[in-house]
Amino acid sequence: MTYLIQNPYIINYREVRKGSVLIENDIIKDIFYSDVPEAILNNATVIPAGHLHLFPGIIDDQVHFREPGLTHKGDIESESKAAVAGGITTFLEMPNTKPPATDIAAIEYKLKRAAETSWANYGFYIGATNDNYREICEAGRDLVAGIKIFLGSSTGNMLVDSEEALDYIFENAPGIVAVHSEDEGIIRAEMEKALSQYGTHIHPRMHAIIRSHEACMVSTRKAIARASKYGTRLHVLHLSTAGEAELFGLPGENKHITAEVCVHHLWFSDKDYEALGNKIKWNPSVKTEKDREVLRRAVKEGRIDIIATDHAPHTREEKQKPYNECPSGGPLVQHSLQAMLDLYHNGVFSLETIAEKMCHSPAQLFGIKNRGKIEKGYYADLVLADLRKPHIVSPDNLLYKCGWSPFEGHRFRSTITYTFVNGKLVYENGKFTGLKDARQV
Repeated sequence: MTYLIQNPYIINYREVRKGSVLIENDIIKDIFYSDVPEAILNNATVIPAGHLHLFPGIIDDQVHFREPGLTHKGDIESESKAAVAGGITTFLEMPNTKPPATDIAAIEYKLKRAAETSWANYGFYIGATNDNYREICEAGRDLVAGIKIFLGSSTGNMLVDSEEALDYIFENAPGIVAVHSEDEGIIRAEMEKALSQYGTHIHPRMHAIIRSHEACMVSTRKAIARASKYGTRLHVLHLSTAGEAELFGLPGENKHITAEVCVHHLWFSDKDYEALGNKIKWNPSVKTEKDREVLRRAVKEGRIDIIATDHAPHTREEKQKPYNECPSGGPLVQHSLQAMLDLYHNGVFSLETIAEKMCHSPAQLFGIKNRGKIEKGYYADLVLADLRKPHIVSPDNLLYKCGWSPFEGHRFRSTITYTFVNGKLVYENGKFTGLKDARQV
């Protein structure tokens, strides 16, 4: 199929420029910054896009789609469909499923399921444990996106606290080592304090104290020191504190230690626990307005390289449990780009920064070839957004299997109108076309 996206604002290479994009089969065949030849206009399916903004497909380097074993919360098909509706065309999925993806057989199973059911391009991390560290370092980039290490416990009980295991992985990993960075000892001590003071009546606002600034700082400093010692390609996931943001360097060549921040840490603050409670209980926790402000600044300075979601659905019933029984995490992939566009409207980020941190940088840092840019010869993973068309989030328009969102009732100022995956028009004005062509990246 041949499409011409006619005259949108193209967000690419740190610039916004009017042009037209020709899609032929699965690639971007050409880009026109002046008149489009008549022969092309006559032979392509034309999408008039004069008031729309065209982004490269969003690449989300951290999602939890819950398959296998936790599919009452979500699965690869349901959550990738929600992702495509939100403009995400590629995702990298985490290993804390049931059973966890801690060996090659588990990764191969996920790849098979994704090939059968996913709406978006896909890749998977292999998970580290205290016992499998030698085996996982043999997994090549053609099979896994990276090695995931939980330095602090979270959903799935995959904590790695063996010094021997950590040293071996940091010294021998063939690619990216991605870490969930919180200090387990500090978290447990703070939880014991809260339980002794409040019993089972802990308010969700305590989450930012239990999973504290100190817990993040201590762990992230250790991870950076270890990576510096061994020359590890380290990627620190979901920064949540101002102090951590200062630990990362400004942009430069051969940057081997990089960082990610998630949409919820750029959007919410600890003041939101009063209204939203467990709905914004994530690990690491949502912290103060000052932390949020510094994280935003670090994105613009280039200290933080990637913006992702940490999409981690739980059922509404699970999130309504008392704090100490409620799992951490929430659904975000359907609205991450819309949230970032609201921050653009509010003057926080430029459109170019959004494209850089959600498209260009994830592709570059994870070695995802020919994606993440609007460039001739690249795969046609593309998203059109209407920045003048509001969208109100309600249970009726949610695609998550869990059926809820922390953004329910919010009126976003922009709407995702078209999503292409490998040149296939998968999503159009609120409806799915039935076309699918997802691939491993």
